[in-house]
This record gives sequence, C-alpha cells and structure tokens, in this order.
Amino acid sequence: MKAIKGKFLPKGVHVPDNKQWSMDVPIEVMDAPDIVAISTQQHIGRPSTPVVAQGDEVYMGQLIAKESGYIGANVYSSVSGTVMGIEKRFKINGSQRDYIVIQNDHHYREMRLDPLPDREPATLRARIREAGIVGMGGAGFPTEVKLSPKTPVDTLVINAAECEPYLTCDYRLMIEKTQEVLAGIRLLAKALGDVKILMGIELNKPKAIQAFEQFDDIQVVALKKAYPMGSEKHLIYSCTGRKVPVGKLPADAGCVVQNVATAYAVYEAVELDKPLYERVMTVSGRGCIHPKNLIVKTGTPYDAIRENCGVKDEAIKYVAGGPMMGPAMASSNVYTTKTSSGFLMLLPEETDQTDPTPCINCGKCAEVCPMNLLPMQIDFYTQAGRYDMAEKYGGVRNCISCGSCAFVCPAKRALTQSIALCKAKLAQSKGGGK
Repeated sequence: MKAIKGKFLPKGVHVPDNKQWSMDVPIEVMDAPDIVAISTQQHIGRPSTPVVAQGDEVYMGQLIAKESGYIGANVYSSVSGTVMGIEKRFKINGSQRDYIVIQNDHHYREMRLDPLPDREPATLRARIREAGIVGMGGAGFPTEVKLSPKTPVDTLVINAAECEPYLTCDYRLMIEKTQEVLAGIRLLAKALGDVKILMGIELNKPKAIQAFEQFDDIQVVALKKAYPMGSEKHLIYSCTGRKVPVGKLPADAGCVVQNVATAYAVYEAVELDKPLYERVMTVSGRGCIHPKNLIVKTGTPYDAIRENCGVKDEAIKYVAGGPMMGPAMASSNVYTTKTSSGFLMLLPEETDQTDPTPCINCGKCAEVCPMNLLPMQIDFYTQAGRYDMAEKYGGVRNCISCGSCAFVCPAKRALTQSIALCKAKLAQSKGGGK
C-alpha cells in the first residue's frame, strides 16, 4: 500500500541523526561472554521472582525468574551453564537489583517453549506473556498488558520512527528481516482483534518505507524527520490525527503502539517457540572503532561489547541507548537487558561539557517542549525543593523525558535531569518510589 504523508510534529527539535556510521552495517551475532548477569527487573512493574538457585544447571531459553504480578514479565536464561548465585548488582541508573549470575558453558544447550495449539487472539496474548516480551523501544512495559486494553481499539500503530540519533537497530531489522517483522506485526494485530495497521517510518529511511509499502494490509505513514517523533502520543497524532488526552493512554484514543523490535520478538515467540533473551542493539559513536548492529544476549556486560567493537582512547562518555533519552554511564561494568537498544562511545566533540549558567528566561525550552510544558519553571521549583509547586503549575508528570528542552537551552541547564529528579521526589512522597 503506497505510503501516505504523516502529520507534521509542531514542536520538538531537529537533531543530527548521526546514523551514517552503522546504518549500512548488517546485523551480526556477538559471542556470549563467559559470565552473564541477568536482571530480575528488565521491565516496568514488579521484579520477577527467581526460580533457580546457586549450583543449578540451566539451558538457554530456560525460565529463571517468573513474573510476580499482572504488570510483570518472565525472565529467561540467555546461555546454558551453571547458576553461580543471585547477587545485588548495579543497574545503569545506579540503583541495585537482584541479578542471576550464570557461568556460560558455551554449549548453548537450548530449551524452547511448547508449540501453540492454535493462533487465536487469547492464545497469542498468552504466548507473548509467557515469552517475557516487553516493549523494546522504551521503558519495557509488558506487551501482553498493552494488548489487553480496557477500552476498544481499532488501530495498531507500529513505531518504526527510530528518531533517536545514532540508533539503527530497528532499521536493520526492517530491511534484513522484513518478512519476520511483518509476521510479528500481523500476529500483534491478530492478538488485538480487528484493527487497522499503520506503520510510522521517518523519511530518512527510504529503504524501510519501500520494504513495507508493498504489503496491502499495512499502511505506511512517511514521517518528516523530527524529534521526538517516536514518542507514543506524537506518533499517534502524526499517523492518525488523533490526540491522546492528558493523563490518558493510547487506548483512550483507540490505538495501541508497538515497536519494530517487539514485533520481531513476537514472531520468534509464536513461530519459533523462542522466549525473549536476546536482541539487536546498535553500538556507535565517533569513539567506537567498529560501529555495529549486534545481536546481544541479555545479561552481557557492556565491557564485553566495548571490547568487541573497540573504543578510541579519546572517548570520554558512554551512553546506554540514544543520546537524547539514554542515560550517561558512570561505568561500562553493567549489563544489557531486554530494553538495551544502543551503546554509544562519544568523543569530546560529540558532547557538551559546558558548565550550566543561570536561566535567562528566554523561553526556548517551552517553545520546543512537545508536551507544552514549562521546563524552566519546573526546574526553578525543583531547585527550590518545591516539588508540589512543580506538579501544580508545571505539569511535571506529563513530561516524557525526551530531552528537547536541555538540547536547546543556551544556559546549558540540566533540565531533563532536574525534571526526572522532581518526578522521583513526587513518587517518593506518595509512596511510589524507593
């Protein structure tokens, strides 16, 4: 079906995409390290409960931690070997979680899920839940929960924008694994019921647009390159013209949004009986000697990825994910998860080391905020410790943490981090944080 033009994103920013280093690099499989450390919380929701213990022998694809609530996800071993223990280790954000540490025997003895008896919607949703599939383009919300909306939906929107600079993992999946991604998209649509399929792809990916506009059951929406085009609410508007009300979910606008990598994982779970324990991620940045798109096992140390791709001595910053929303890493001695989409090694010229100065009230942050917030006001109240005022007057809870405000700020203020701090403090005050 011939691609149609999407609606223009009225706000946001235009950032250099810096995808040229990895865009034409085919996907390759990275050898698993000798030891993996697999987090019991790779998703939004409660941590999963370990079902293995020290000394247990495990297979690749074996359940090692079971979901512990409706908003939860199963966790599977990414290698075969011996469980060394369950330990507290650091996440990228500096918090600690339980990790199941496994000594890889490099035999890759594999365990698969039982074949499905049918392809009915309820059966598909159950398989997606069983396989531990979560949203692989963002925060890791359990996919089966999104496929069970409480309000009727009529549209499945596939997020193929990949608007984060540097990242090309979804793009490579679209052009190398077109039929598999297509199968996953159709399975997602079937799990939802009778829905229309829209696929939003930015215009800087013409090969991906050409690959999918040949299919009659998918309407490709060609999107102007803008950031954050991949944000759920803005993607829905650009593809359908519908607006998701403040404080509401995409389902309230009749839509469910799923990512390209998630669709591929669904294909593997249904057609190959394979649970989610590995994914494609982009390794890039000018500090990376050999930029790649790698299939990486969950629980792989970022140190091992760095050694695989090589790093220049001048690299001064590591980022997990993309540069706009991905956190800077204090150390590469942390581990990949289901949501690890990228690993950037950046040179000084790719970063901004300028010290922040006082806000000059220029209003640029408000001009670009795609959620129509006042980032400078939220920052002011946060610095004063008045988180309640930031919530009352700044609309802080509606922030999507896209980083557009910090990107344009001439005073180089850490607006995104300030807003994240405010949201965390508000969650703590209401018993939702730790």
